Amino acid sequence: MGKELTTANGQPVDNDQASQTTGPQGYTLLQDVQLIEKLAHFDRERIPERVVHAKGAGAHGVFEVIKPMTEYTCAEFLSGAGKKTDIFIRFSTVGGERGSADSERDPRGFAVKFYTGEGNYDLVGNNTPIFFIRDAIKFPDFIHTQKRNPKTNLKDPDAMWDFWSLTPESLHQVAILFSDRGTPASYRNMHGFGSHTYMWYNEKKEYVWVKYHWVCDQPIKNLTGPEAEALRGTDPDHATRDLYEALDRGEFPSWTLKVQIMTPQQAEGFKFNPFDVTKVWYHKDFPLLTVGKMTLNRNPENYFAEVEQAAFAPSNVVPGIAWSPDKLLQGRLFAYTDTQRHRLGTNFTQIPINAPKAPANHYQRDGAMTVNGNGGAGPVYYPNTVDGPAPAGDRAAPPRIDLSGVLARHEQEVTGLDFEQPGLLYGRVLDDSARSRLCDNLCASLGGARQPLQYRQCALFALADNSWGKEMAARLKLDFDRVLELSKMSPADRAAATRG
Repeated sequence: MGKELTTANGQPVDNDQASQTTGPQGYTLLQDVQLIEKLAHFDRERIPERVVHAKGAGAHGVFEVIKPMTEYTCAEFLSGAGKKTDIFIRFSTVGGERGSADSERDPRGFAVKFYTGEGNYDLVGNNTPIFFIRDAIKFPDFIHTQKRNPKTNLKDPDAMWDFWSLTPESLHQVAILFSDRGTPASYRNMHGFGSHTYMWYNEKKEYVWVKYHWVCDQPIKNLTGPEAEALRGTDPDHATRDLYEALDRGEFPSWTLKVQIMTPQQAEGFKFNPFDVTKVWYHKDFPLLTVGKMTLNRNPENYFAEVEQAAFAPSNVVPGIAWSPDKLLQGRLFAYTDTQRHRLGTNFTQIPINAPKAPANHYQRDGAMTVNGNGGAGPVYYPNTVDGPAPAGDRAAPPRIDLSGVLARHEQEVTGLDFEQPGLLYGRVLDDSARSRLCDNLCASLGGARQPLQYRQCALFALADNSWGKEMAARLKLDFDRVLELSKMSPADRAAATRG
């Protein structure tokens, strides 16, 4: 005999195909608790979708250390060659809704949760090493430009390019976004990055700054603009399908974790702010060091329970790892956990996919959906003399750093360094055909924006590489002399000259 259908309370259900009524054509009864339960639960099935990274796919796997990092960090899960840690990963698109296409031109989220012996560690990044902005106060405005126009409810190229052209620090990421890398062929065929700068510290409290690189062990594959456009109509879930079916076939993708290390002394005299997430550290200055390998080997059993309810936050670190003064990262430390409390409830860490495998001992009690015993009869306050959990002390403390400064709103001035790396990307990294596709993709989007915004943005292209600005001006039928004139202005004057 198969499983017997019951209500959520365990009561056997006699029939699930017909409501209780006063006759074949009669009135439905309120006492039909099976009908009421199904409808009431159905009305509440949807939780708020993520504001960003709304659509994603996930998988379970394992991380194995290749080279212990004890010289740099006392993080227990990085302490020995061959040491394995269970992980869960969520890939995603950033700007679209849950029903958007996997092939949209968009950065891809690359979030990894390590279930370590000292608590969960979340490395929450993207498939690009940089980002559009470097201060968290700009983030709501930036995301608003990627969402729908409040009047038309349509995507708004004017909003996107108005913001980007007024935010020159975005140019490096814009260049990557509109290159082939902006439309990966699958989640299995792209690199991942921690993007931000983090701190590693060892048992002696000696610290270094670190950047994470997930180097894809599969061939890198990207879609052209037309290929991505076609997939939006024929298979909008292609990347989700590809990951699930690959694991189902036993084809387990892997990534090698590598890091760049910068000493505090190197950071102090560096030519640009090393904590600026709009810039990369050059590999010739800070070569990649191999740490370990991540292999995905198991699909989720239930998408909602594991992928949709998975909650990541860069604030989730373990002893041996801390944060840098990256302004965008500092804002994310608050925003990510705050949005999960809104989306999933204050006890979201009790959901199995988010629950640490290490013991969790704290004085947080009550709240909706408390399912962990709520601390039993233990104390609900600290300090206490009844054997409640006590702080770990210096073992869990990051190094002390002497600070001095001026409390103010410090804006980072736009300089030539903000155009150096996008210029190198266009002029040296991309070949002729890749440059042509980049300009094709830019025209497809920027061509739909107002002409003053086209002029302003092309001035930024010209500041990065004169030939880039010239090519885009020609394609958009703009006066290149006017573009050059705008490129010589200050950001404020350029904005004033391109209003309307």
